[in-house]
Amino acid sequence: MASSWAVAVVLGVIVVVGASVQRLAGIGFALVAVPALVLLLGPDQGVVLANCAAGVISAVGLAGTWRQVRLTAMVPLVAAAACTVPAGAWVAARLPEPVLLAGTGLLVSVAAALVMWGARVPALRGATGAVAAGAASGFMNSSAGVGGPAVSLYAVNAGWTVREFVPNAQFYGLVVNTLSVAAKGLPQLTTPLWLLVAAAIATGSAIGKALAQRVPERRARLIVLLLALSGGLTTLGKGLWGL
Repeated sequence: MASSWAVAVVLGVIVVVGASVQRLAGIGFALVAVPALVLLLGPDQGVVLANCAAGVISAVGLAGTWRQVRLTAMVPLVAAAACTVPAGAWVAARLPEPVLLAGTGLLVSVAAALVMWGARVPALRGATGAVAAGAASGFMNSSAGVGGPAVSLYAVNAGWTVREFVPNAQFYGLVVNTLSVAAKGLPQLTTPLWLLVAAAIATGSAIGKALAQRVPERRARLIVLLLALSGGLTTLGKGLWGL
């Protein structure tokens, strides 16, 4: 991975945008940032950096909302994800780069479209639904960095309000991204790039917090999902072109 100023600037912009939309809409860092990070750093490094950043952002958000976490509801989700995270990491480590690009782009695009549609899936209700959503999310998170949509779909089908969803999503994001990083290791960044990422997360979170007071939540989520869909389709196209 080149450490040029151009790469550093683009990396900083990606993380700022991702952190902003995550703070603004409660979801979205991975959906928005993963396609761009994968194109910039490659599938392996791009996904694991997204895991690291999303985990940190979840931890920051959870600091003020941890009392609202439904631990009984989250246990089956987290337990199922813990079982499939290693499988996702194993698959990601063995597929050729074009296949990973195409797979990541496809997963992001489909996930964004399903969340936009608000898909109702009877199988994603109750304890069985929690296990199914957690298993799918864990695999997608460690292989492609996009575990959030499966949990979002579970929340929609469980009838959770946005206020209920956000702290639980932050708890889930912290745990599952930690597991994903543990399974794959930290991304290979220089110290200056790590400092840049940390500054970008802080800056993006501050921007998102300011925007949250001005942009309606429904519109913010739509913007996030449209950005994710466009990025996913771009990544899918590049992967297919390389096959």
